[in-house]
Amino acid sequence: MIESRCGILCSECTYREQMNCKGCTEIKKPFWGESCQVKTCCETKNQIHCGTCETFPCNVLNEFAYDTEQGDDGKRIEQCRKWCQ
Repeated sequence: MIESRCGILCSECTYREQMNCKGCTEIKKPFWGESCQVKTCCETKNQIHCGTCETFPCNVLNEFAYDTEQGDDGKRIEQCRKWCQ
């Protein structure tokens, strides 16, 4: 089951219940801000998640995955690869 555009496992998110978030595949606007660059990119390209994109993993996803504050050292990139199998 695809939980997000970027590979984050929403089922493991500590904010999911607290923010009543259904995951970015089911919402228009993320709870953490006005928009998400990764979500917008995927949806503009009609991709179910980043792993199905011909430029995967792109600079946008890499910057997001390896961000010093909110990144996960590439875990989400590996999850996108698993979803493609």
